[in-house]
Amino acid sequence: MNIPFLGNWRKHDGAKATGGAVAIAGDSAGSADEGIAALLAECELLRAQAERAGVDLDDSAASLEALDQMVPGWRDDEELLPWLGNDAGLYLGTVIVRTVPGAVWELRDGHPVVLLATGREVDVVTEGQDWAMTGAPELFQVYAEVA
Repeated sequence: MNIPFLGNWRKHDGAKATGGAVAIAGDSAGSADEGIAALLAECELLRAQAERAGVDLDDSAASLEALDQMVPGWRDDEELLPWLGNDAGLYLGTVIVRTVPGAVWELRDGHPVVLLATGREVDVVTEGQDWAMTGAPELFQVYAEVA
């Protein structure tokens, strides 16, 4: 996912630059990092689908399990599928960053990934797109592997 307006933001003094990437903490109050983390957490399309299915997305691991149980009606819509997968990945990343100690968002050439305290990098957008297309791996399974 390319987010062009982030080019100037990357020069922000509060950003932690790491070899062509920018780390974004999940709860650094009052900083630009918080704004970017909030932007990545929006996931409007996924939230609308979940609301229609009666699933409450409260940024918890339990909400990932609930998403995994939703009837995947979006798989019939080729235009919707990649967007919903992108949102699912961003939501997965949001849950990880907000609940796994030391996990942070990192932007690599405009593509958001989650960096864990162990140094492991999780391409949550790819995981979300795989989930939207095939249902595997389940979002909660990905979360459980990194938590």
